Amino acid sequence: MATLICAAPAKLNLFLHVVGRREDGYHLLETVFRFIAYGDTVTLTLRDDGLVVREYDLPDVPEKQDLCLRAARLLQQVSGVDYGVSIALDKRLPMGGGLGGGSSDAASVLLGLNQLWHLHIPRQVLQDLALQLGADVPVFIFGRSAFAQGVGEVLQSVVLDTAWYLVLMPDAHVATPKIFASEQLTRNTKSVRIADFSRAEIFSDLTKNDLQSVVCEMYPAVAEAVTLLSQYGLARMTGSGACVFSVFGCEADALSVLSKIPAHIRGFVAQGLDSHPLKNFAV
Repeated sequence: MATLICAAPAKLNLFLHVVGRREDGYHLLETVFRFIAYGDTVTLTLRDDGLVVREYDLPDVPEKQDLCLRAARLLQQVSGVDYGVSIALDKRLPMGGGLGGGSSDAASVLLGLNQLWHLHIPRQVLQDLALQLGADVPVFIFGRSAFAQGVGEVLQSVVLDTAWYLVLMPDAHVATPKIFASEQLTRNTKSVRIADFSRAEIFSDLTKNDLQSVVCEMYPAVAEAVTLLSQYGLARMTGSGACVFSVFGCEADALSVLSKIPAHIRGFVAQGLDSHPLKNFAV
């Protein structure tokens, strides 16, 4: 039986500005997404019986909420394909970490099944489907470093410098709705154009993560990670947290700082990616 092993890389928000709010309550964002060479692995095995089955345990995530299963069933429904799939997930990215783990997994299922089921669905159609699964899913289908607007679905390709990232993973599971509901959240950051920034300024004092101060107030473990990493340069939370990162010009410098981080905070070093590993699975 045909099997396809699919990378599901993490993403970083190099900055994240909240520039407004829609009438339906969704926040309007501006951010730069970058993939990194660290993440989950999704293994897809073709089934002839039409069933979509998960071959892994995901604590506290019932099947109806599992983004991998939802992605497979959505694609199955839209395409009308008779095939099914067994999905195995090797999970390395923490839940509630702001690294886009669940979104990346779902996108890799869509891209992988587009290949495994021989669907040849265009990239833009897959991006539209991905938005039904979550605001962060489309960028993984888009497949390149991107400046995002709207709720995260309006994407423009950007070119970023070669970089290595040190990512700390505090022992905290940030509840995103709680952060966006906070009265302390800044919701009127001035809108920018990506042309306003040189590549070096995208991650600089000119930008920020508007959610960071709120998360640090609610989750001391995140505040500790920011403080620790700030001793060695600019440190920033990704997404709605809890993970915190800093950028380096070479792997050795990033590893050197990681070696100085207290053992109770897990971390890793990964290189930035210019494109998604499965980018060629859609056109």
